[in-house]
Parts: sequence; C-alpha cells; structure tokens
Amino acid sequence: MDKLRAMELFVSIADTGSFSAAGRKHGLSPASVSRHVSALEEDLGVALVLRSTRALGLTESGELYLHDVREILASLKAAETNATAQQNQVQGVLRVHSRTMFGISVLARLQPEFQEANPELIVDLHLSESPVRLREDQYDLDFRIAPPKEAGLVRRRLFHSRRILVATPRYIARAGAVEQPSDLHKHACLTYWLNTEPVCWRFRRGEGEAATEINVPTTFMSNNGLVLLEMARAGKGIALLDEYTVTDDIRSGRLVEILPDIRVTNTTFDEGIFVTYLQTPYVPAKLRRYIDFVVDNWDRVRQGA
Repeated sequence: MDKLRAMELFVSIADTGSFSAAGRKHGLSPASVSRHVSALEEDLGVALVLRSTRALGLTESGELYLHDVREILASLKAAETNATAQQNQVQGVLRVHSRTMFGISVLARLQPEFQEANPELIVDLHLSESPVRLREDQYDLDFRIAPPKEAGLVRRRLFHSRRILVATPRYIARAGAVEQPSDLHKHACLTYWLNTEPVCWRFRRGEGEAATEINVPTTFMSNNGLVLLEMARAGKGIALLDEYTVTDDIRSGRLVEILPDIRVTNTTFDEGIFVTYLQTPYVPAKLRRYIDFVVDNWDRVRQGA
C-alpha cells in the first residue's frame, strides 16, 4: 500500500464527500479510491469512513486522523517547497577546489565580480596540486587539468589551454637563443615535479605529427607552478607553464615565449581545464551559476583584460 497516496485520497474524500469526486481529482476510479481507503483502515485497525447509500461521513477516529493527516501533508509540502527553493536559489556555501595556478590566475581574479553579483553565496575556495575526493572531502566542484577517472562524477571540459616555454629577455641574452628543442640541453630548465626521472618535455610542430621527446637538464624543480613562475621571472631559467598564467608577463615584456611555433607539454597535448562534480539528478543552481560565470569570463582573464 502507498500510505501517502492513501492519506491524500482520504483527505480528498473528507473534502468532497464522495469517492467519485475524490477519484476525479486524482485521476482514479471510485472503486480504486475505495480500495486505497480500505487498505488504510485495515493498516490502522480502525474505521475512518462511514459508508451509506446517501452520503459519506467520517467516524470519530476518522475526524481525529483527518486533523493529523492534514498537518502531515502540509509539512511534507513545506519540506518540498523548501528543498526546491534551496535547489533553485544561489545562496549558502559553495566549496570549490582547484589546481593552484588556475585558482590564482583565474578564479581569484573572477571572485570579486562574482561575489558582487551573488552576495548571498559564500565561495569556500581551496587550492592544491592534487585532485580531491568530492564526496569524501565534501567539495561541490573541482577544477582539474585532466579528466576524472572516478565513477559517479560528471566531467565537463571548460576550455582548451596550451603550455608554453617562457624566460626573461635578460636570461635569453645571457644564455643564448633557443631555436630548436635540442638547444634546451644547453639551458637551465625549471621543471614541474611529476615523480619521473629524468624530466621529459615533448614537442610537436603540427597536429598528427609524431612528438619529439627531450630529456631536459633540470636546475630547479617544484610541484608548484607559482614557484616556477617566480623563478622564471627572476631570470633563473626556462619554465614550462600554462599560457593563461603568463599572459600579463608576456604582454608587459617581463617574459618572452620560446619556440612559439612548436607545441610543447610535459604530459599530453590534450591540455585543458575540466570541472568535475558529483553526478546527481539535479545540478544545484549555485553550481551552474559559478561554472557559467567562469566560462563566460574565461577569455577576458586569458587575454589579460
């Protein structure tokens, strides 16, 4: 027996005074309505409805039960309304995790404007170099540089990005120009720690071409892109960084791009930023609002506006 359904039908019988009217309201036959109420009475062990050929009425137990059931159904309706409102409103707390450089270079720059537009939503932003477990660590979103492999997650590629080699003009003047990948053997390379030895950078001139791999000489290594950026700015060597993290430096002339006509990576050429979140029947409005805002304003940040 669907007890909730039976309770709704019982209230409709009390309000309309007949099985037929209650059935029309719920799209059921009078016989079906009667069966639901009879099952409810059997489950409770009391008679709720006085049946006669002239009219329907409620027993004393039925009157008492009607009062309580109205309150129960009203509470359920209120709970549904509150849950829907929470789902559709951009408010509360949004826990976001991101790779450090993307968080600093993009999300941090967008946050003041996003907060101005969404004052009721508190963004709790955490940065690190490793992906988090959304469910276990209780995050709503995770911005990654590679698609997730875990089950039960939605992955959405927000945009493509490319990695580029950069150094200061002063460093290049001192150490010499880099005209081809093999020239890097004569340079100081600032490398990202990937738990591999030796450090390998991969180069490709065009789509579909085979990649050339170069084991580069490392003079400094870190697992943090921001540290590598600071070392490059200080003129200590050549760093491989995501383009969006050095846009301002290149525009100002603080850094220059090396081998701009050649694609380069330390992982794969399928670079980009992926947002991941738990797979649920409904995506909360606060998640949609935040993701859409980042996507809509990505180009502005990437271009250094």
